[in-house]
Amino acid sequence: MSFLFLSKLLPLFIYPLGLSCLLLLVALWLCWQRSRWTFAPILVAFLILVTAGNTGFSNNLIKSLEWQYLPSENMPQAEAIVVLGGATRNNEPPRVIPDMSDRGDRLLYATKLYKDGVAPLIILTGGRIQWYGGESSEAQSMATVMELMGVPRDVMVLESRSLNTYENALFTKEILEKRNIKQILLVTSAAHMPRSLAIFKKQGINAIPAPADFMISERNLIESQFSTESRILSFLPRAGSLDHTTQALKEYIGTSIYRLRGWL
Repeated sequence: MSFLFLSKLLPLFIYPLGLSCLLLLVALWLCWQRSRWTFAPILVAFLILVTAGNTGFSNNLIKSLEWQYLPSENMPQAEAIVVLGGATRNNEPPRVIPDMSDRGDRLLYATKLYKDGVAPLIILTGGRIQWYGGESSEAQSMATVMELMGVPRDVMVLESRSLNTYENALFTKEILEKRNIKQILLVTSAAHMPRSLAIFKKQGINAIPAPADFMISERNLIESQFSTESRILSFLPRAGSLDHTTQALKEYIGTSIYRLRGWL
């Protein structure tokens, strides 16, 4: 099996939901064996879901990633804006145009930066895994959406081969060298920025972080303290918080794997 497939498969057994499901399967087997330890994996699965789904826990975990690089109100001038893939879903039926995913703020922010005159060129990087998301590349889908937002197609350069963040940097570097571009603004989700920026700098690319798609705001960090009701509700596990915890773990696991491979 390819590294790409394993990178998608193996973390599912580490993320809270997948690990909890495995523990419940172990509990079923112990129950069939009439073991007195059946309760143990059930208790562990319960604790994992309650902790990972806790709003305060997930907020602080996401904050530890997102707030490493905070955007500046006045971004410096650069020669190009590089936008990483992951912001769109393919225009497959019944969609008539590509949809923006929950990370689509990357495209909104990149469009704003371009219209503010921060850089004259936009490089959209991202292919598409055929067995995972269709044939049209993420770069093509992003270009279509940005055109609808008023960005001219002739200022966009598409890199449609990369299938992960390391390849985003590797193939973008080829474009930068051909065009003699020395400095870029790197646009990706705030939680993804620490890993992305480290990979681009490892390739020798002078990248200025321009994070978007912040999941956690200052208000989110204090909203559980507004009232007695909000304090009570903050202890209840939520699907959104479970998703935030999973996304943060994905970044930390990805950083560890990339470091072991020498990619950052």
